[in-house]
Amino acid sequence: MSEVDSAELFQHPDRNLAMELVRATEAAAIRATPWIGRGDKNAADQAAVDAMRKFLSTVNFSGLVVIGEGEKDHAPMLFNGEIVGTGNGPLCDIAVDPIDGTSLTAAGRSHAISMIAVSERGSMLDASSVFYMEKIVASHEAIGVVDISLPIGENIRALAKAKNKAVEDMRIAVLDRPRHEQLIADIRAVGAGTRLILDGDVAGGINAARHDTRIDMCVGIGGSPEGVATACAVKALGGFMQGRLSPTTDEEKQRGLDAGLRFDHIYGVNDLVSGDNTFFVATGVTDGELVRGVRRDGPIISTESIVLRARSGTIRRVSADHQASKWLGD
Repeated sequence: MSEVDSAELFQHPDRNLAMELVRATEAAAIRATPWIGRGDKNAADQAAVDAMRKFLSTVNFSGLVVIGEGEKDHAPMLFNGEIVGTGNGPLCDIAVDPIDGTSLTAAGRSHAISMIAVSERGSMLDASSVFYMEKIVASHEAIGVVDISLPIGENIRALAKAKNKAVEDMRIAVLDRPRHEQLIADIRAVGAGTRLILDGDVAGGINAARHDTRIDMCVGIGGSPEGVATACAVKALGGFMQGRLSPTTDEEKQRGLDAGLRFDHIYGVNDLVSGDNTFFVATGVTDGELVRGVRRDGPIISTESIVLRARSGTIRRVSADHQASKWLGD
């Protein structure tokens, strides 16, 4: 192999990396399961963080945590800026959320996942200085049709026409938050239905970008880091996504400006993640439309994961059975 070929291999995530990442999300999901419905989201999150970090340390790559559990002073592991992996293999940016939906997990509700997104080093937008982002996500039919700057009613009607659906058959996912009261009213006023999300809008965005779900669009203000992670999945699905940063204070906006972020700009999927070889991996913690949650049947623990890869345009589902004694000490 020439020096050029060797350097190129080192710079780009390899397809085998995806299966290594699945082991990390499976571990996080399994370790979190004893805390499902126990009312302690911090304990669930800590168990998942510990497990994910342990498994990531064995993966042959050099992963820079662009989106993690927070700055180093607030998170002992998987903090923003941490390098994980063995240091051998491709140089990558990674976004991690050991549990997207800690409140869902603590309450025993559906749609909690453990997720990792990966792309080439330097390709993920670091939007961590601004916590919120207004987002709109849909399937490929929305490309050239939907625009976040338009009223939601216009976007719903335009997408319904592109999908050859009646407006009243459209289902729009929105985080159930007071800030979205008017948005929800506007969606219903045009004749569409809502699917209100209690927590964790990454799965909602992915379901909106897929072709085989009842969700046609996911809209509203959610976390900026989650937006970048969602973009990795949307890119692999060939879907549509736009985002606008939504600072809550002048101080937060200034931090964003200092970090080079733009507030007069609509971020497209390629702005959020510019790499062409993105991976998105998620394992279900609790049952959801995207993936099934962890199940235990006697000595066996079963998991379901989804693996999305942009370069090949593939969606893979990974079902695994694990010996409970190896995980929970039984």
